[in-house]
Amino acid sequence: MFKQLKNRNKMSKNQHVVPHNGSWAVRGAGNERVTRIAATQSQAQEIAREIAINQRSEVIIHRSNGQIRDRNSYGNDPYPPKG
Repeated sequence: MFKQLKNRNKMSKNQHVVPHNGSWAVRGAGNERVTRIAATQSQAQEIAREIAINQRSEVIIHRSNGQIRDRNSYGNDPYPPKG
C-alpha cells in the first residue's frame, strides 16, 4: 500500500495530441500505439486533458506537420515557477 501511495506523487507519461491518418490521436509518451483516436484536434485535446489530469502529467499538442504548438501541465508545478 505504501508503494501505491508513493507512486501517486510521481508524474506519469505525458500525453501527446498528434495527427493520425487524417484525424487526430492521443499517444502516451514513448508508446508506439495510440491511446485514442478522435475526429478533430479539439476532441483529442479534451481526451488528453482528462488523461493528464488523472495521471498528473502534461499534454503536448502538435501541429499537423508534427511540430509542438502548445503544452499544458496538470501535475505538481512549482509555484512560483522557476526562471
